[in-house]
Amino acid sequence: MGTAPTKRAARPVWQRPVVQFVVVGLVVAVFLAWLTGVMGERLAQQQAIEDARATTELLADTVVEPALSSGLLDTEAGDLDRFDRLIRDRVLGGDVVRVKVWDAAGRIVYSDEPRLIDESFPLGDDERAVLDNGGSDAEVSDLSRSENSYDQQLGRVLEVYTKVSAPGGQPLLFELYLTDDNLQARTDELFGLFRPLTVGGLLIFLLVTTPLVWLLSRRADAAAADRERLLVMAANASDAERRRVARDLHDGVVQDLAGTSFALAGIARDASPESDLDRTRLQADLERLASAVRRSLLALRSLLVEIYPPQLQAAGLGAALQDLVAQAEQADVDVHVGIQGTDQLSDNATALIWRTAQECVRNSLRHASPERLDVCVVIEGTPGVAKLVVTDDGQGFDPDAAVVPESFGLRGLRDLATEAGGTLAVESAVGQGTRVTLEVPAR
Repeated sequence: MGTAPTKRAARPVWQRPVVQFVVVGLVVAVFLAWLTGVMGERLAQQQAIEDARATTELLADTVVEPALSSGLLDTEAGDLDRFDRLIRDRVLGGDVVRVKVWDAAGRIVYSDEPRLIDESFPLGDDERAVLDNGGSDAEVSDLSRSENSYDQQLGRVLEVYTKVSAPGGQPLLFELYLTDDNLQARTDELFGLFRPLTVGGLLIFLLVTTPLVWLLSRRADAAAADRERLLVMAANASDAERRRVARDLHDGVVQDLAGTSFALAGIARDASPESDLDRTRLQADLERLASAVRRSLLALRSLLVEIYPPQLQAAGLGAALQDLVAQAEQADVDVHVGIQGTDQLSDNATALIWRTAQECVRNSLRHASPERLDVCVVIEGTPGVAKLVVTDDGQGFDPDAAVVPESFGLRGLRDLATEAGGTLAVESAVGQGTRVTLEVPAR
């Protein structure tokens, strides 16, 4: 009995390729959003620091240094008042929330916070490097330091310092404290640039590729269903083949050999010393039985060829086809086998030609009752195309009606030919014989 294809169980939602693809894509999008956030914050901080350094150097050169005086260094009240008004009018405000001017000894010469004026605090290595070499430096302020005891209310600030020179050439350190509002603004600005390019681009990629993944998944499922169908068809064909072999053995060779054994037993009895057996008749009987044994051996050989195909490359396609048509010759069918140029055939092409010839010869002997059977293999054109033509003059059939979905037969051969890049054509009509043509690339 054939085995019907079982219905494939539906896969859980999370095992479907499209769902997995979308989930992975969304996870990657969230990761990229987080990554661009971190990168954006770092770049924004760097950019804000660069902007703060540029602003501080500009104010130092254009506003602070020209207004420095000896009286300011000596903390004279008049000079302090004039400098304080200048700082409050042209420097303080906006992002700038604190101003300090230091001398090389660490004394605060001026600050907009009067309580800090004339206070001394140790300078750090970065501040001394700027005093010695010029340039500017910036960092997020540590409000826990003693010099920032009056700056706690400012919150998170960025301190930037650069070198200025007093009228006598004495180096001073000009320091600004800026709020981090500018830093946050730069972060938001860079986020606005990064997010559309990364997250938005990935989401567009998901929208474009998800239908393609769905289509490929459907095709993969269809291919898996086709493979399953072909496996079931092959299993059914194998079951049918075993039943046919058993039937052929029982109805053919087994019966012939049983009859031969009975005849030999009778001859053995008749050939006893007491019998008067005609030697001429004995010789004729033995020759008839020998012929029957040879026919049985020929039938067995043909059956073995069908059960286990010969080593085509070792024995050659011609020898394999001769073994294949031996059963037709035994049935008194006029058989002609023609082979030309088969040394150019690849292993796959040779196997497909032999399998097709086997199916055609078997169908012809089983259903068509032919008087003549022709099997011809030639190589045509460059690059070579192998052409197999199997023709009989039997009963013929309707090719459309012969292609039964449950049988491997012609449908299976046509699928094999298509997979090999070839074609299989069947021409037949009731009462007019059958012609099967296989064309497949030789290599």
